[in-house]
Amino acid sequence: MAERSFKKEVEKLRIPAGGEFSGEGILAVTKALLQSGVAYVGGYQGAPISHLMDVLADAQDILGELGVHFESSANEATAAAMAAASVNYPLRGAVTFKSTVGTNVASDALANLASGGVTGGVVVIVGEDYGEGSSIMQERSHAFAMKSQMWLLDPRPNLPSIVSAVEQAFELSEASNTPVFLELRLRACHVYGSFTAKDNARPKMSLREAMENPRRNLERIVLPPASFQHEREKVEERWPAAIDYIRRNKLNELFDGEREDIGIIVQGGLYNALLRTMERLGLADAFGGTQLPIYVLNVAYPLVDDEINDFCRGKSSVLLVEEGQPNYIEQAIHAILRKANIGTRLHGKDVLPMAGEYTSQVLRRGLVGFMREADPSYRAPEDPMQTVATFIDEVTPHVPNRPPGMCTGCPERPVFASLKMLQEELGEFHVSADIGCHLFSILPPFNIGNTTMGYGLGAAGAAAFNTDSDKPAIAIMGDGGFWHNGLTSGIGNAVFNKSDALTIVVDNNYAAATGGQDLLSSRGETKNRSTQHPIEKAVRGVGVEWAKTVRTYDIGEMRKALKEAVSGTSKGPKVLVAQSECMLNKQRREKPLFAKAVTSGARVTQERFGVDEETCTGDHACIRLSGCPSLTIKPNPDPLKRQPVSYVDNSCVGCGNCGEVAHEAVLCPSFYKAELVFNPTALDRMLWRLRSSIIGFLQRRADRRRLRAA
Repeated sequence: MAERSFKKEVEKLRIPAGGEFSGEGILAVTKALLQSGVAYVGGYQGAPISHLMDVLADAQDILGELGVHFESSANEATAAAMAAASVNYPLRGAVTFKSTVGTNVASDALANLASGGVTGGVVVIVGEDYGEGSSIMQERSHAFAMKSQMWLLDPRPNLPSIVSAVEQAFELSEASNTPVFLELRLRACHVYGSFTAKDNARPKMSLREAMENPRRNLERIVLPPASFQHEREKVEERWPAAIDYIRRNKLNELFDGEREDIGIIVQGGLYNALLRTMERLGLADAFGGTQLPIYVLNVAYPLVDDEINDFCRGKSSVLLVEEGQPNYIEQAIHAILRKANIGTRLHGKDVLPMAGEYTSQVLRRGLVGFMREADPSYRAPEDPMQTVATFIDEVTPHVPNRPPGMCTGCPERPVFASLKMLQEELGEFHVSADIGCHLFSILPPFNIGNTTMGYGLGAAGAAAFNTDSDKPAIAIMGDGGFWHNGLTSGIGNAVFNKSDALTIVVDNNYAAATGGQDLLSSRGETKNRSTQHPIEKAVRGVGVEWAKTVRTYDIGEMRKALKEAVSGTSKGPKVLVAQSECMLNKQRREKPLFAKAVTSGARVTQERFGVDEETCTGDHACIRLSGCPSLTIKPNPDPLKRQPVSYVDNSCVGCGNCGEVAHEAVLCPSFYKAELVFNPTALDRMLWRLRSSIIGFLQRRADRRRLRAA
């Protein structure tokens, strides 16, 4: 169950030639794949391309009609290895995943693919997760493209350019027998626009035809002496073929300007931000007209020396807009110009930041610096955003950080409340964290987790601590990371090396951190995939003897299982599966059904929790052990008490975690559970009046006693 359904939007994929296709960038990429005659697509979800996987999953019927095979891969390495189908056959294939972390996982398969080369075109669509909206370490795909000699496309972020880039990427791949990266930045994935559609094309060769007519070419397999020949082919055959195709088909673009003495070279994905910045500086208009000529690198690697020399020749200064570091392109262009003995001065990281996202405000400062250096007579117009920027700089030190946190009712919250209570009882443990929603446990109020090494590597991250100790290491991973690679690299490794560590597998039924996609262990049934395979059964299958599955909201049982695992005398790895459905996905499924039932007049009940203001002491230990967004504070109604009382607001989803925590931690008994009744029956109303009468009577009697005592 993905976070968003594209069932309606995918019908646009049927638009025939000449029709206008309008929509989001991700949807346009899918249409471009179908127009290109792709035979198979695989991938692993991850921002900012998670929705591409969701679109493909929702478009299964359309893919089936065209004979296109789609798989949601176990991980990025699995996806990249799918491209082996294009090594010997003229089958066009596409794989997709998040970069750079996904590219790292897929690196072995990609390196072998790039070495042996391909017959059918292969396009690797990577979501370039760099900049202010990123959730990973700040690296770029450029280095990997250079290392493995895979061509890297970075198209201008508009739908016609993106669609053209997909189609040209297949052509370039086949012309040079080399897999091609297509880099889509965050804004490119979600940009809206339109383009003129073409007819979808069936693959020129079907997968069935390839299977029934197998081909084998020993020279394409990476074994000596063929592997040495591959390196020569890259330099002497594939590279020149790629350069020739890029030049002949004008993949890079030149926008003429009014001035001839200075110019700008920019990565394609940054073109929109650059043009908007130039418009603010009076150097361009909103329709692409520009005073300065711009050379757009829709192909960021390899560079075409002749095009760069022709652009720079005769200019005194050129600004290179290259986001991120190291400055690979800047270094390469310096070498190209010096080799051609062209004296144009190249500016780049001297006026622009070495690292960080090139937002419009960042580009403005760099462009102004470049213009003042290249043309001392230039005067930049007053920046209307400067007042805002100055205000932000002034207030930033005084604004508290707002780190990300778990959702209201998240089933992972009680796991870490239990673990925190365990540490208060037994002392601190070394906790090896993992990628996923559960990584938020390293932040307040839990403050749990010492390191994180990658998706599904929680248990592997604790491997060095496999030594005798009264406090075994504790590792955490989610069900998504478990099936990604945690079963082998973490659990299997722990069994093989006789580790005594405890691994907590947070099983919330989905790959929740990537958008709520289904997994092998998902409880629901799906049409095209096999699910309902228990994690506990899997770990026992590789040799784990101590394994338990506990409902996460049962904090008493959770604490008991945790204490047994870390205090017990049994040897070998322990695995505790903490199981409850992701609340976000549960609410997505149940809220529409609930609203429909209420609207139809059916009797529906809803559980809510609250805090008795008179009982609450204002200690707020419940908040420190829960951190739920719905659990907050409000002024104390008692004028004689200073401390505000705890309060459960209307965002409560009735998970019961706060009450469970208060009970298990032996806190004040101020929490209560209420049942809201929608469309009550006559019996409900009668019972409500009866309860109100009894409670009112008892309350009035208590009030009279207090008055007599006073």
